[in-house]
Amino acid sequence: MTATPIPRTLAMTLYGDLDLSVIDELPPGRLPVRTLVLTAAQRQRAYDLIHREVARGHQAYIVYPLIETSEQLDLEAAVAAMQRLQRDVFPAYRLGLLHGRLPPEEKEAVMQAFKARQLDILVSTTVVEVGIDVPNATVMVIENAERFGLAQLHQLRGRVGRGAAQAFCVLVAGNALSREGRQRLRVLQESTDGFYVAEQDLRLRGPGELLGTKQAGLPELKVGSLLRHGALLEQARQAAFALLEADPQLQAHQTLLAAAQQRWGERLALATVG
Repeated sequence: MTATPIPRTLAMTLYGDLDLSVIDELPPGRLPVRTLVLTAAQRQRAYDLIHREVARGHQAYIVYPLIETSEQLDLEAAVAAMQRLQRDVFPAYRLGLLHGRLPPEEKEAVMQAFKARQLDILVSTTVVEVGIDVPNATVMVIENAERFGLAQLHQLRGRVGRGAAQAFCVLVAGNALSREGRQRLRVLQESTDGFYVAEQDLRLRGPGELLGTKQAGLPELKVGSLLRHGALLEQARQAAFALLEADPQLQAHQTLLAAAQQRWGERLALATVG
């Protein structure tokens, strides 16, 4: 079970290795999260949104990809950002800092303080990606959003919109935004549907190996597309199951068995791992 199907999981589902159940609607009383993509030069719009929502009694997350500043990467880290935001941008608000290097008891204390509304803004790394439920939080600002994968961005966006109020996710792109990075951010702006996000992730970076360990890359299909030929894949799946039910050891289909062994080799053993 996964809340955000990654391409490999989706591909395995399409091949028939996993069953698929789709929850295609929000819980009662929730609204879709509005997603906005900004450049670094437009960051003030994100801050204005936070000011507005906190003034209404709500809370906000600001997520950074790093804990401490890196000399190799032109990225503002969470620790330095926390100090700058408290001093220059949100001096009247209560800010907290959360990252993976904090002792467990300190992390828990910060999360509980945010949930109890003792903090207005939580500055964090991706440690908030899962497991945090604060219905009063209505703004998620993700800095250098192009550095995150689609599944991770979708998970982070899912930290807001958990109450009845309208929620917002602001993706702030860095200056070195590639074409693929721009495509990923556009996908998030287009839809809040996790399966649509996963399909686009599959299209952009490939499913990797179904019998192997690679999590991304072009598929090994000679003919066909996992996204465009779903009906044919389902027919092939049913035909394969019927053949194996009638001839589990492929004793009457030695040519097919030899072709599978030649093509997949030792990786066929991975199909038996459960």
